[in-house]
Amino acid sequence: MPTQQRLPTQRDRSAGGGSTLEGTLERIAFINEENAWSVVKIAVPDRREPVTAVGNLLGVKPGESLHLSGRWIHDKRFGEQFQVESFQTVVPATLAGIERYLGSGLVHGIGKVMAERLVARFGLKTLEVIDEHPQRLTEVEGIGKVRSDQIKRAWIEQRAIKDVMVFLHSHGVAMSHATKIYKRYGEKSIAAVRENPYRLALDIFGIGFQTADEIARSLGVLATAPARCQAGVLHVLRALADEGHVAAPRVDLIERTRALLEVDGELVENALTPLVEQQQIVIDARPGGEAIYLDTLFVAERGIAELVDRLTRVRARPLEIDVERAIAWFEERQAITLAREQREAIALAVQRKVLVITGGPGTGKTTLINAIIQILEKKGRAVLLAAPTGRAAKRMAETTGHEARTLHRLLEFAPKSNAFARGPTHPLETDMIIVDEASMLDTAMTYSLLRALPAPCQVVFVGDVDQLPSVGPGSVLLDFIRSGAVAVVRLSRIFRQAEESRIVVNAHRVNQGELPLVSADDPSADFFFIERQEPEEILATMKALLTERIPRKFGLHPTRDIQVLTPMHKGLLGAAALNQELQTLFNPEGPSVVRGTRLFRTGDKVMQVRNDYDLDVFNGDVGHVAAIDSDERTVTVLFDGRHVVYDEGQLDELTLAYACSIHKSQGSEFPCVVLPLHTQHFVMLKRNLLYTAMTRGRRLVVIVGSKRALTTAVRSSDTVTRFTGLASRLARLHGGEPIGPARHEGA
Repeated sequence: MPTQQRLPTQRDRSAGGGSTLEGTLERIAFINEENAWSVVKIAVPDRREPVTAVGNLLGVKPGESLHLSGRWIHDKRFGEQFQVESFQTVVPATLAGIERYLGSGLVHGIGKVMAERLVARFGLKTLEVIDEHPQRLTEVEGIGKVRSDQIKRAWIEQRAIKDVMVFLHSHGVAMSHATKIYKRYGEKSIAAVRENPYRLALDIFGIGFQTADEIARSLGVLATAPARCQAGVLHVLRALADEGHVAAPRVDLIERTRALLEVDGELVENALTPLVEQQQIVIDARPGGEAIYLDTLFVAERGIAELVDRLTRVRARPLEIDVERAIAWFEERQAITLAREQREAIALAVQRKVLVITGGPGTGKTTLINAIIQILEKKGRAVLLAAPTGRAAKRMAETTGHEARTLHRLLEFAPKSNAFARGPTHPLETDMIIVDEASMLDTAMTYSLLRALPAPCQVVFVGDVDQLPSVGPGSVLLDFIRSGAVAVVRLSRIFRQAEESRIVVNAHRVNQGELPLVSADDPSADFFFIERQEPEEILATMKALLTERIPRKFGLHPTRDIQVLTPMHKGLLGAAALNQELQTLFNPEGPSVVRGTRLFRTGDKVMQVRNDYDLDVFNGDVGHVAAIDSDERTVTVLFDGRHVVYDEGQLDELTLAYACSIHKSQGSEFPCVVLPLHTQHFVMLKRNLLYTAMTRGRRLVVIVGSKRALTTAVRSSDTVTRFTGLASRLARLHGGEPIGPARHEGA
């Protein structure tokens, strides 16, 4: 049942009098999810028009009867308002109040229609029945035993969540996180937060270290507390992992943590030993100084090196084959002639245990994959195909005609155990595995894959090492190449058919530091640069391209076939602002749901922004909103023919995808890519970023922006150094030293 909610603000404690107001909450006009500041409309019995009330009204729902304490103010713009200093919720006393209260979405399973039926059946005792006699709910049409149990559980949960919300909000936690915290810890939520507020940053998606630190301070945790210093070290290591680093030099880690916490460096040093004892970090001695790893990343990096070494030392299953005859058979079958480097790659794939094939667009990587598959299958060998993302796996299946799976599905990830079913005790059953888009492989995923391979298995990694490195920590493909421990084939020849594509030619030009070739007069061109100087001009031109020019000239659908890619998230031409503009342009009305600052409508193009193993959707998956259920407060998204249902607390995992960052496009191909470039993106104008964006377009690439921004990107060949140790580990096991400059490696 609704209970008193009193928020002890400073203003409330110091108030020496004031006014009170009682009424029914008609609607919420505005609410700030971060601080609960609300603008609401209150129906008051002795007033003809609803009263506007403003203030911290945490967790209120339309239909609730409220007792408000505060004072009347006059806003110059909005007129008379009641400024709330504290409030109580009161059980609705009228049939209309109860109906509105339940129909507000307060309880999963009860929407407006069901609320009407409940009130029609039970009248003023409706809330009492739900609370004390839920078995009677089956007397209402549409409610069976299962649904009545669901409603009862939801009723209990919403009361508990409100208690959690009040506690958390009083300690600086945003409203939007309360449901997720309750879902994670249940009835122990408050106790868990009191015991160790820093665990929120580890356990709850969307809550960072800064928020956890603010909660800790409000709970009286000292700035110099060992728990805070240990949490700071872990936070910095995780932040570095988010930037792609597998480890950190000890000196750098201490300095970054000291600056973050604003404490003496000795306190940070003292935090390392207990973290080592708790097996949360590993201190690794190296010739150039100590490197500090998160325990899981250390195990993964060392494990990759050991497993590659094991694979290369164990012979593959014997194979009788005349490689030259096999290549000739494939060439005759496909009516093609392979290049020398392609023939070399096939020979190495047949003979070596581990092979890397790298090359840019148009260099024949797909042809090579097909050749290896067909030749080995002709010899009765089992070959598995995989890729890091669903989109990459789907494209691999389309180009080979063979089944290809994501690595997560291939390794049979089990959400309940949060582990892969495939591993050393239950390895994959295959003679060879070919992994496409291998530039996307991070350290953890590569380790999981190698653990699942039987010792005689051969593995071929295919990718473009000049693209952006993986989103996750590590630079595995580059480290394999640099280590000298595995065979590598570099494909450099662009084939005649690919030479006819300006996309391919210009991608290679950009990769070599040359400006792309542009010809506005060529009717068969598939690459265009439209020069615009100001961000507003760029945006206006993009809208015209998306709605009129590209669909009319090329017959491409504006949202299905065209993907806007952008270097950054912020700014007028960043992903966030572009998505709002394009949502308004393409999908301005219809059923909607709001989550924080984001609004989703039925039909919206959306993207998953983190791996969710329970839902079986992964970071970067793109789908469309198929339905919004206001009763259940759920959103159903269609991903490649599969419907996935998100509850309210999971909507943080979705974002609009009319536009997305170039990083998020890795592993994807789109019929058309439209790319805004402006000097406001300066920090992100890098050659490999532009190269990656251009290679995402299959039929058409259009860049809209300034010549200066394009030139800056082409000439910026410097890339962020990733601190890893994999190339060195592999080289040492192989008895040598890493080859070439450590473009991503700081080890």
